[in-house]
Amino acid sequence: MTIGIIGCGTMGAGIAQVAASFSNTVIVIDTNTEALQKAKISLSHTLQKLVAKEKISQEKANEISGNISWTSDYNALSNAALVIEAIIENIDIKKQVFENLEKIVSPQCILASNTSSLSITSIAAACAHSERVVGVHFFNPAPIMQLVEIIPALQTDKHILLKTKEIIDTWQKKTVVAKDTPGFIVNRIARPFYSEAIRIYEENIANIETIDYALKTYGGFKMGAFELMDLIGHDVNYTVTETVWKAFYFDQKYTPSFSQKRLVE
Repeated sequence: MTIGIIGCGTMGAGIAQVAASFSNTVIVIDTNTEALQKAKISLSHTLQKLVAKEKISQEKANEISGNISWTSDYNALSNAALVIEAIIENIDIKKQVFENLEKIVSPQCILASNTSSLSITSIAAACAHSERVVGVHFFNPAPIMQLVEIIPALQTDKHILLKTKEIIDTWQKKTVVAKDTPGFIVNRIARPFYSEAIRIYEENIANIETIDYALKTYGGFKMGAFELMDLIGHDVNYTVTETVWKAFYFDQKYTPSFSQKRLVE
């Protein structure tokens, strides 16, 4: 089927790679043509690394590249069966994108958001046919991380939910259906993980290297909290923390950190 991806950042490009790996025609949309070109080159380098490590064959790498097209023209999505939005965590911008998308895609097209913390119900409210809007939250890096949260809005038709889950299951991901609550499952759990690590650092109990070492060596985590924040990006990580904190009516355990806010600034 034809899969549309809005946004060619780390998440968008990663989701595109996943979808293209399973013989889908993938169209990546971004209004920044320079970013599109960079994302295309970056994916090519990623695929060549996988070939060098014998994770995939050269033929498979060529197939994945051939399945993806990169464009700034939203009209290219007119025949898409599923469109996944993976842009900045800003509710107003996302609503505008969904409102515009609805005028282009077919009535059967499923509209999904890869948001990690914003309300799917609120995003869906921007659409005239909000019953076809659903959350599809991948984790970074999308080609490696197996978990995908599927989040129905209050308006989501149950058949759309099941169809979306079925599609992502065919991409060999482990899907879980989550309620439309702030942070869903993973980011709701993860906020105190990051915040407590930062507090330990701020209170001079231990330095960053020691905290991450302890989490990996004794906590069993593959990455430390600070390593993970660096991978995700402080801009995204802080925004999610702030969003969850506000959405839970300023519950203290989700309070953002000034240290991270300064890094974002």
